[in-house]
Amino acid sequence: MALCLTVCIMVLGVQNSAVEAQTPTGPASAPATPTAAPPPPTSPVFSAPITRDVLVAALGFLEPRTLEAHSARDFCVWGLDGLTAIDPTLSVTVTPSAATPASAVVHTPGTAVAAEKPADAPSPATLSVLQGQTVLFSRVLPSADSHTAWADLVTAAMQAAWQHSSTLRDAGSDALLQGFFDELFNHLDPYSRYLGPSPATSDRTRRTGSTGTVGLSLGQSGRNIVITAVNANGPAWEAGIDTGEHLVSVNGRSTHGQDAATVQEWLEGDEHSAVTLGIAAKGHRPTTFKLQRVQVPPETVFASTDGPFTVLRVTSFSTQTAEEISQYIDQVVDEPTPDAPASPPGKGKAAGIILDLRGDRGGVLQQAVTTAALLLDHGVAVTTQGRNPLANHIWAVQGGDMTNGTPVVVLVDGRTASAAEILASALADHRRAVVIGSETLGKGLVQVIGQMPNGGELFVTWSRNQAPLGWPIQGLGVMPQICTSLGADTLQAQLSALKAGSSLQGEAVQTARAARYPVPVAKILEIRKHCPAAIGSDADMDAAKALLSSPAAYKAALESVPDENSAPLH
Repeated sequence: MALCLTVCIMVLGVQNSAVEAQTPTGPASAPATPTAAPPPPTSPVFSAPITRDVLVAALGFLEPRTLEAHSARDFCVWGLDGLTAIDPTLSVTVTPSAATPASAVVHTPGTAVAAEKPADAPSPATLSVLQGQTVLFSRVLPSADSHTAWADLVTAAMQAAWQHSSTLRDAGSDALLQGFFDELFNHLDPYSRYLGPSPATSDRTRRTGSTGTVGLSLGQSGRNIVITAVNANGPAWEAGIDTGEHLVSVNGRSTHGQDAATVQEWLEGDEHSAVTLGIAAKGHRPTTFKLQRVQVPPETVFASTDGPFTVLRVTSFSTQTAEEISQYIDQVVDEPTPDAPASPPGKGKAAGIILDLRGDRGGVLQQAVTTAALLLDHGVAVTTQGRNPLANHIWAVQGGDMTNGTPVVVLVDGRTASAAEILASALADHRRAVVIGSETLGKGLVQVIGQMPNGGELFVTWSRNQAPLGWPIQGLGVMPQICTSLGADTLQAQLSALKAGSSLQGEAVQTARAARYPVPVAKILEIRKHCPAAIGSDADMDAAKALLSSPAAYKAALESVPDENSAPLH
């Protein structure tokens, strides 16, 4: 079951461009064939219309979504400090409104007073941009919540600073917007950010794929092109093409003697366009495959076996991660590893699955929830809470455990974050998996993405994550049931205690699960010191295999997490 909540805005913008031409000149002394003079260096251009469009869109996107309420004035005053960050000779000041004494009224004896002394007239608040002591720009502040008026003010302030600062011009107009948003988000949280057009394109490619392709990675063996990887999200996987086979032709064009990078380009083309591949297994005649190119998100799940256990390493959560995991789980259940003990007929249960989330920085929240649904019969995977009503959501799953109760271990470390923490906490809180490793990063804030008219993107934090047992992931991270960062002796003592039916880590686990938002920093540090964050090591995998080899230890580790009935959601 897939759950999806997508919030973004798109405002289309058109950037004007100017083309300059220079008339060729030649010597005046004699007629000669005119030759074109070299074009003058292109002067950097500040595009006020595009800048204004981006600012209007950004203010409209930010105002209803940030965790705490802020006005357009707050955002813009904060953001304009980006001018100073680029050019320290520039400064931005806001002069508050102040009462200005009225002119004194002189009363001459014997004359009538026409009116009472007028009340003091307040001078309006103003925003100024200075270079040293020189005022480059000054304007009366508009209404605090007028998006268009504040966008006009900021655009005009940037343009005035641009005209007088060679440092700004050298940095370029993209740097002005980047600096504006960097300074703005410095006042919010560590995860809200702005990506300019180029990095935003790269980030979208990472999440959703790029141009149409078939999902093959290529290498070379002598003068032959060899398939080195098949992306489980692509049409080549569905067609049954396998690693180690030779790609002998693309659309009838021989690949013999070509380099792998060139042939990789041949595989790419417009989405939904057709491509014909000649594939040959070693010692066999080529087989023709007619495929349709599609956008293929980068592969994020990599499967292997370690003895009787299946290891699924998840590097991030893209738009297809849950589907990849589902495909591998199907294989595990239908075709257990060679060393796995035989299952009763029709049961389809593997010896154990190790989900390796070490170093996984997260990604798409919905994919973590959908992955949890593959392993849980039912229950809440995570609750998100924010100021915007659309940010408040209980992500519940149901439908059945694909693995038929196969024991699951989740490996984490100090780099595990965001969506990966959601999956780890959901499985642990429901006593469906044992988490092994160290404290995770503790990124429990969710960002919503807004597309800007210039092709850039805003990532704005709009909700906090709450684990199924009611504790906040932000700051705390996930406390593992088996801690590997306290040294080999302590790890061995934990495993021995679990085999005997008790948990040395149980008190730390229960303390972490009892925490409720807001948790003071001192309390967070006190909890986290019981299993300090660390980079994953071989000890994690060794502990996972030892645990899965002992049903008694596995059961005791699961039960070190409080029962959900004793820890209400709110």
